Amino acid sequence: MDIFSMFLLAVGLAMDAFSVSITRGMILKCNFKYALTIAIFFGGFQALMPVAGWLAGEQLAVVVKLWAPWIAFVLLLIIGGKMVYEGLSGNEDEEICKIFSMKDLLILSVATSIDAFAVGVTFAFLNTPILLPIIIIGLVTFALSFLGVYIGKRVGHLFEGKIEVLGGVILIGIGFKILLEHFL
Repeated sequence: MDIFSMFLLAVGLAMDAFSVSITRGMILKCNFKYALTIAIFFGGFQALMPVAGWLAGEQLAVVVKLWAPWIAFVLLLIIGGKMVYEGLSGNEDEEICKIFSMKDLLILSVATSIDAFAVGVTFAFLNTPILLPIIIIGLVTFALSFLGVYIGKRVGHLFEGKIEVLGGVILIGIGFKILLEHFL
């Protein structure tokens, strides 16, 4: 696989993380540290999941292919539903950065990188060396996630008040999109 193809693959894999980063940026309205943390988690998981898939190889290929969209859907549905609930509960006095929990970030990182696991399995089947692709995948996801937080931060003010509800609905929509892509 040439570098350009790896880059295109990385951009495709990073789109879910990019979308989620935008929603987190709309909600968090926090500083550079939070954008960097989100980018590190999403980029790191997106780089590590192909390694796990590559190591698992044939043994898990069928299971991952069958269940990955459902796992991602359920995780995004849970986080999105939680965000909608919290947005509708009206606790406007809470500090906006409390929405940023490590548990949520871990769940989102896994949910947005499950497809990268399947790509790692594919790399194993094709006898593709894994180092260069995971570096490219991790860096592209890092960059797009970081950028996504700032895009979300810039447009978030347009939806003052119920931005958390919008973010939750977007995450649920991403979950449905992943599920529909599996069946189409």
